[in-house]
Amino acid sequence: MKIGLIGLGNIGVHFGARLLAAGHELLVHDRNPAMQKRLVDRGAHGVDSARDLASKVEIVLLSLPMPRIVADVAAEIAEGSTARIVVDLSTTGPSITKEVEALLKARKISMIGAPVSGGTVAAEKGTLAVMAAGPENTYREVEPLLRVIGKNIFYLGADPSLGQTMKIINNTLYATSMVASCEALVYGVKAGLDSKTMLDVINVSSGRSFATLERIPQCALDRSFPIRFTTELLHKDVKMCIDEAEKLGVPMLVSPAARQFLAFAITQGDGQQDNVYPIRHFEQWAGVQFGEAPSKA
Repeated sequence: MKIGLIGLGNIGVHFGARLLAAGHELLVHDRNPAMQKRLVDRGAHGVDSARDLASKVEIVLLSLPMPRIVADVAAEIAEGSTARIVVDLSTTGPSITKEVEALLKARKISMIGAPVSGGTVAAEKGTLAVMAAGPENTYREVEPLLRVIGKNIFYLGADPSLGQTMKIINNTLYATSMVASCEALVYGVKAGLDSKTMLDVINVSSGRSFATLERIPQCALDRSFPIRFTTELLHKDVKMCIDEAEKLGVPMLVSPAARQFLAFAITQGDGQQDNVYPIRHFEQWAGVQFGEAPSKA
């Protein structure tokens, strides 16, 4: 297929690489020329604007960082576009997704909301979970593309916002378990337990989660803190989930505590750091450190 991809950041670049490897002709655009060049160097065709890209392909994929950016780019796509389908792989949230769907529908462009989960490692390997929703006939048409970038593909219904609802629920559960795990692990170090041994025990016991199985071992145990998903973006998703739940009259009591901690971390300069990096605040308050950097000897 001839496909367009807009948004070539830490996740989007892997989408592009996998689509190229699968033999698709790929047109790409990113407002950051350096990001765009990474895929142009691999054989993609660079395009100067979202509007120009959408005039050259029938299917456009979006991988963008913020809901309002998705809305702005969708407006560009709708201007004189020849695109028939927009697949939003971003975490956009239900409300903005409904707004974007209405905008595109007025131009006879079908929308699939298909946010993903699993992080940069899964994006590179093509093992992401994909939470797709939208008109079923459109979903069936783009499903082969989704299977290039993900392993566990879920179709959640005809309303494109349902995939977004699922995604913010998932990310909020991750955030609450991550923050709770960080404070508990720091307590364990203060009490005299070994960092790695604690993870080994938790990960074969009832306290395990994606945070303890994947993210904390990858980021905090060796003190490397590679940027997989920033604190700012995780805070955005949790806040969105709480706001959307409130619109439906659903009380949320635990999730706001995680949001407040992430908000605090952002005020301390952690916004562009990986979301596990704020464990350092618990460490500073307790006067201990979880894990240690490998010896250089």
